[in-house]
Amino acid sequence: MFRSNKKRTTQNNRNFGVQVLRYNEYPNRLNFYLEAPNEEITIEEFENWAISRLCVLSEIESGLFRNRTLKEIDIMLKPLIEKHLPLSSNISRSLKGSLIDEERKKDHYSHYILKLAFCRSEELRKRFVRAETALFKLRFLQDDSKERLSFINSLNFDWEMVSEEEKRSKLDKLADANFDKVCDLVEKRKVFLEKGKAYVPASEQISLIAEEFSSRLEKSLELTARILPRLDEDDRLLPILNHLSLGFTVPEYTSTIAGIGNISALQIDSLIKHFPMCQRNLHLNLRKDKHLRHFGRLQYGLFLKGIGLDVEEALVFWRKSFSNMSDERFNKEYRYNVRHSYGLEGNRKNYKPYSCQQILTGPQPGTGDSHGCPFRHFSIENLNASLENMGIHDPKILKEINDAVIERHYHIACTKVFEFTHPSVGIFTRNYALIKNTNKNEIMEIDNKNT
Repeated sequence: MFRSNKKRTTQNNRNFGVQVLRYNEYPNRLNFYLEAPNEEITIEEFENWAISRLCVLSEIESGLFRNRTLKEIDIMLKPLIEKHLPLSSNISRSLKGSLIDEERKKDHYSHYILKLAFCRSEELRKRFVRAETALFKLRFLQDDSKERLSFINSLNFDWEMVSEEEKRSKLDKLADANFDKVCDLVEKRKVFLEKGKAYVPASEQISLIAEEFSSRLEKSLELTARILPRLDEDDRLLPILNHLSLGFTVPEYTSTIAGIGNISALQIDSLIKHFPMCQRNLHLNLRKDKHLRHFGRLQYGLFLKGIGLDVEEALVFWRKSFSNMSDERFNKEYRYNVRHSYGLEGNRKNYKPYSCQQILTGPQPGTGDSHGCPFRHFSIENLNASLENMGIHDPKILKEINDAVIERHYHIACTKVFEFTHPSVGIFTRNYALIKNTNKNEIMEIDNKNT
C-alpha cells in the first residue's frame, strides 16, 4: 500500500478550505496540489504567475480540441513551458539549486490562483480539470522512474503494489486497484480483472494516477466554489480573478492604445486581411452598404482606434465610408459620436476596444445589423460562405471550424481561421496578433511575412 509522508499542517485557511503547508516544501517535481500555499506573495506575482499558467493551459486546450496526441502537444508546448512555467527535475538541483524551489512554488501558487478563478461555473471547472490533467500527464511521462516512484509513494492511494510472488503469477509488474478507478483501461482491455480488482501494468499506471488527480481536483474545485464568496471583501483580488476567468473563456483584447496615430484612413482597406473575422465582416458590410448601424459603428470604431487610427483619421475614414450622405448630415449625426469614442466629448471617457467576451455577450445582432461574432451569430451556411470568400475551401478545415462552433469554442474557431489565412506566421505571433489589438507596425510585420 502506498503511504503518504505527512507534513505539518494548519487547519485554518480562509481562502482555500483545505490543509495548508506551514512551510512550503517541494521534494517532488510532480504535485497533486493537496495542500494550499500559505506564504505571502505580491499582487504582481499573484497576477503574473496566474497569467503564465493560463497561457500554457489555453494552448493545451487548443491542442486537445484538435485531437492532438500528448506527444504532439508536448512538442508544441516546449517553448511555451520554458518561457512561462518551467519545472525542473531533482536531477537538475545540483545545477539550479534554489531556482528549482522557486519554479515549484510558482507552479503551486499559480494552480491555486486559477482554481479560484475557474471554480465559479461547471463549464469552467470541467475545462480546467481537463487541461490540468493533460498537463499533469505530460509531466508524469517526462519524469524518470525514480522520481516518479518517489512521488507515487508520497500519495495516499487506495491501491497496492503486487507482491513478487503474485507478480510472477500475473506475469507482469502490476498494481492492484478497484476496477472503477481505471474504466478507460477496462474499456480498452488493457488490465487484468479478478474479483473486483483491476491489475494494471506499470506502463499503464498513468491512467490510474491521472484519474485520481482529476477526481481530487474536481472535488477541490467544488469546495473552492462554496467558499469563494468569502473573497468578496478583497477588492484587490476579485478584479484579477474575474479577468482570468474571462481569459479562459475567450481571448481578450488588451491594447493599451499605445500605437495611436500610426494608421491612416487610406491604409485600412489593405489591412483587413489581418483583422479578426468579426471586424472584417463589419468592414465589408460598411463598404457594401456605405453605412453601419449603431452597435456596428461602436464595435468597429473602437477596434480601429485600438490598432492605431487617431481621431482625425477616424473622421476622414467614417466620412468617406458614409459617402451617400452630405457633409452637413454627417457632421450633425455622426461627428460627435466619433469624437466621443476617443474621449473628446461628453464625459470624456477614453473607451477601449470591445473584448471577445463583450462581443459575445453584448446586444444580439438583428435584421440589418453587422456587429457581433460571426462564429456565434452566423448560421453555419452563412459562416461557410464567408469562410470560402476568405479562401478557405478545404472540407477538412471547414469541418474543424464548424465543429468548434458547434461546441461553442468560438475563440478556437477564430484561431483556426487565422492559422489558415496566415500559414507563415509563427505560433506566438499568431496568438499575439489575434488576441491583442496590435498597432500598425505589428500588423505590417505580419503583412511582410505573408508577402
